[in-house]
Amino acid sequence: MTTFLSKRASGILAHITSLPSPYGIGDIGLSAYAFLDFLHDAGQSTWQFLPTGPTNPIFDNSPYMSTSAFAGSPLLISLELLVEEKLISQRDLDQAPQFSEYLTDYRHVSSFKNSILQQAFTRFDQNNPDFLQFIKKTSWLRDYCLFMVLKEEYEQKGWFDWPRKLAERDMTALNEKAKVHAERIAYYSFEQFTFHNQWQRLRQKSRKKGIRLIGDIPIYVGWDSVDVWVNQSIFFLNSKTYHPTKVAGVPPDYFSKTGQRWGNPLYRWDSIDQTIKKQLYFWWTERFSAVFQSVDIARVDHFRGFEAYWSIPASHKTAMNGKWVKGPGINFFKEIYQSLGPLNIIAEDLGEITPEVIALRNSLGFPGMKILQFAFDGNLENSFLPYNFDTPNSIIYTGTHDNDTTVGWFLSDKLDDTRRRAVKKYCNRDFRDGSDIHKDIIYLALSSISRLAIFPLQDILGFGSDCKMNSPGSKEGNWTWRCAPRFLTTEISSWLHDQCDQFGRCPAEKTLTNTEQGEICNA
Repeated sequence: MTTFLSKRASGILAHITSLPSPYGIGDIGLSAYAFLDFLHDAGQSTWQFLPTGPTNPIFDNSPYMSTSAFAGSPLLISLELLVEEKLISQRDLDQAPQFSEYLTDYRHVSSFKNSILQQAFTRFDQNNPDFLQFIKKTSWLRDYCLFMVLKEEYEQKGWFDWPRKLAERDMTALNEKAKVHAERIAYYSFEQFTFHNQWQRLRQKSRKKGIRLIGDIPIYVGWDSVDVWVNQSIFFLNSKTYHPTKVAGVPPDYFSKTGQRWGNPLYRWDSIDQTIKKQLYFWWTERFSAVFQSVDIARVDHFRGFEAYWSIPASHKTAMNGKWVKGPGINFFKEIYQSLGPLNIIAEDLGEITPEVIALRNSLGFPGMKILQFAFDGNLENSFLPYNFDTPNSIIYTGTHDNDTTVGWFLSDKLDDTRRRAVKKYCNRDFRDGSDIHKDIIYLALSSISRLAIFPLQDILGFGSDCKMNSPGSKEGNWTWRCAPRFLTTEISSWLHDQCDQFGRCPAEKTLTNTEQGEICNA
């Protein structure tokens, strides 16, 4: 049993962008602090969110196709905290456009926040010792900032379409560009310094509230990312065009009849070149290290790719003709543990899971995921039915960011009346009562043996399909849902607290020392 699942607990899945905020997108300042209060009042002890890296409008601002596996998204920076630091004035914020409470308009949010951040930079002291120390100790920062300014210079073209000397990372050419763009590099360093400081403040507050942060590590990175540009040898790329030769995805499944062709370049796990292998493992070690400096627990997306991954020829338009290729297996994690020690990891073990994947997960002691929306197919031996759970070392979800909301799922044409009736029977409810299905499913999850139960915020609130976060396979209209502040009521938090208390999932009350009380008051 993993130590972080030693007690029964529950939490909420809500991406930071979805939090209420007057500036068009949730952030890691006051909107996140208010959500921590809501979690605490609701008897929750974990908060799970999606990856927090910079997003790319070309990929619908998906947090799973970031331009960097290490950097933080400037769109998540709190402008209100910049007012506290006197880097901007409240008057600057009073001129903000009227943003929607319900959806993030990334284009308009980016335009507004970028202009405010650039104003803040003009008032920022670049000789700040903490800033200089951050630049010195942050190994990935220079490459990231240079990548961003070159993206600007070449009108957002992919790095593979830059002049060849820059694409192949000729150091003389890169140093010349760094001199030319020194001020813009300083600006991007300021963005990351600000994100880092605000994030650490958020993490301190989460600890004082007793809320553990669950981050998300996508197994793959975007082709047009600083990670691939800097580490070309560890990916399957054409050495002349820099285009991927093999790309990631999954075979046909529940979500797509032709599979999903994600398009990320694949890692060269099977390389016999020890230099490449060493660089690949070093990059992953640095990645895990950076994530666990920010969160308490990390969900590894597409965990099965470490046992075997779906390799698709890059020339193919769908994922149908890919093949399974052996991944690095347990030796990979042993190498990581040698450098970092054991890590609190959740294995995203959904999709086509083989006995070998289960064996790898179990040998590492990682909890897997149980999704209730997958449980009701008429098969009494379905592994997602709570009475079939064979271990408490698991996390039960009503759904994930890739699912419809529970209300939307229940009312959709994916369920006929027979299956709807079965769902209600499992929840010990009369089928004629079709209301509050989200509460019924949450009740079922809380009563399970899984040590941790997590619910998308949309399910806590009983929202329908128009509020789902992502539709896998679709390329537009995802990642935009937001929660208006009036929905996070004391009535909802009290109801959830009572439900969690009934099933032994509320954290034990802690008596604070005088010192701890003083720290919280001064925070």
